[in-house]
Amino acid sequence: MVADLLTRIKQSPVLCDGAMGTQLYAKGVFINRCYDELNLSQPDLIRGIHHDYLKAGAEIIETNTFGANSFRLARHSLADKVREINYSGARLAREAAKSFDVWVAGSVGPLDSRIEPLGKTSFDEARQAFREQIAALVEGGVDLLILETFGYVEELHQAMLAAREVAPKLPLIAQVTIDEDSNCLDGSDPETFTPRLEEWGADVIGCNCSVGPVAMLEAIERVRALTSLPLAAQPNAGIPRSVEGRNIYLCSPEYMASYARKFVGAGVRVVGGCCGTTPDHIRVMKSALRVGEARAKTPSVQVATAVATPTATPAQALAERSAVGRKLARGEFLTMVEIVPPKGTDIRKELEGAKFLKSVGVDAINIPDSPRASAKMSNQALSLLIQRDAGIEAILHFTCRDRNVLGIQSDLLGAAAVGIKNLICITGDPPKMGNYPDATAVFDVDAIGLVNIVHNLNLGMDIGANPLGQGTSFVIGVGANPGLTDLDEEVRRFEYKVAAGAEYAVTQPVFDLRLLENFLRRIEQFRIPVVAGIWPLVSVRNAEFMKNELRVSVPDAVVERMQRASTPQAARDEGVAIARQMLLAVRDAVQGAQISAPMGRYSSAVDVLEALGTKSSAGA
Repeated sequence: MVADLLTRIKQSPVLCDGAMGTQLYAKGVFINRCYDELNLSQPDLIRGIHHDYLKAGAEIIETNTFGANSFRLARHSLADKVREINYSGARLAREAAKSFDVWVAGSVGPLDSRIEPLGKTSFDEARQAFREQIAALVEGGVDLLILETFGYVEELHQAMLAAREVAPKLPLIAQVTIDEDSNCLDGSDPETFTPRLEEWGADVIGCNCSVGPVAMLEAIERVRALTSLPLAAQPNAGIPRSVEGRNIYLCSPEYMASYARKFVGAGVRVVGGCCGTTPDHIRVMKSALRVGEARAKTPSVQVATAVATPTATPAQALAERSAVGRKLARGEFLTMVEIVPPKGTDIRKELEGAKFLKSVGVDAINIPDSPRASAKMSNQALSLLIQRDAGIEAILHFTCRDRNVLGIQSDLLGAAAVGIKNLICITGDPPKMGNYPDATAVFDVDAIGLVNIVHNLNLGMDIGANPLGQGTSFVIGVGANPGLTDLDEEVRRFEYKVAAGAEYAVTQPVFDLRLLENFLRRIEQFRIPVVAGIWPLVSVRNAEFMKNELRVSVPDAVVERMQRASTPQAARDEGVAIARQMLLAVRDAVQGAQISAPMGRYSSAVDVLEALGTKSSAGA
């Protein structure tokens, strides 16, 4: 029967089982347990649920291994149990199926760890994790593989590559999860993901989870118009509703059965259910599929002869995007000074500071986003006001802390629309560092993923490679920290940022020239313009804070110089002197300087820049 699966689904639909997690929860297993591990600790429970679905009429049962990859299992300290859990999952399903004429499908879900280009997990690392899991499932005797609930199409691609490497002859069902507009989490719509999954070698293309039958049917109808491959549909039993603290799925078995017939009529050949679907649902769906009218109906397949593949618009040349971009493109030395947004709405000091800095020849104003997770005025709003009222370009720090991928794209498109051109893409300080440690952080992506998003927007594409029309024209900057203890990791991440589309970098404050020189040597093979961070210290306490609390590398000799200052003014003068010396030391090694203005002392920043011999000493 195994060899006949793809032949069979061309003739008539096959019924898959329903939710494993729903049944485990109903049997008293708390959601904080590792459900995959139950293959080892409670095999009879898992075998019994398989048996319930088989008695209800399921023709394909999925192994209890959806989250049994090394990334997810590591959260339960079970990363060393990948083979054992997956092998046992396959054997339990195989044992339950031995008296039934059915197929056993190896269930493979996403890693739940962002992969490149949106995260730090590389393609190779992701593919290896999928290979490890799939190899154990194959060893355990599965008849096919179901890759399911993937919201990011590139991650599904890596799983498909792993599946074809490990088991090239096993039937492969590739399923994405969608929202009510038929889009994946990465923004890919059916017109985008369908041709890709077909090109990558899926035997069956489908959707599962997230939405109920109505929204999934609409997506399936769009997929049907794009491919002649067999389709799969496994919707949730409706959108969950919270009832007394529990998520309840309200679609009745009869309702799910009515849509099973509609799915078959739309060309679906593997139909089943996801979250909230129980053996009762499968039993009624089985009866519905027995109806001769549903099985005899040949779907009208109209496959588009040519699918328009989204194409990127050429990115605007760096020198044409902004004055900052022009200096970077020409290899000229770039100067910027940091202005921190105020706590309230009064921006008079910041605006006057920006006007003063422009008057003395500073190229741009660098505006951080709530540094150290403190609540400040929106840096995007301040950037707009400074550009409008002071006439100097702003460089906007854009962080991942407070935005999901939808908010990131929306805010970036808004920033482009109001004329903000320059970005520094950073992950952002976690809330626990600030005054509101219980605030919720998002971190949907890190700085690497953010750079990819901005790069796509510059090409006129969203993160799902869907066209947006005219591209944005951001100059893409990133952060770098030459003084990190784990410099290997910093260099690795820097290379990823450059590959993602970074065009310049701004370092953390530099007090130790040797660290900067070492970092520059390490990034020589993927070098982009580097702007050195320069911080004029204001006191010995400031130096000690930088060294011991912010973990910036401040040599003992620098701290000792600050200690010898006898008055507050002498300390500020010494801090400026140290900063000037550092600026002159790095001048020929970097392409710019980012001068901080501690406590809003913009004149101190200008005093530092005077070391270059090109700035005025007018007072602020």
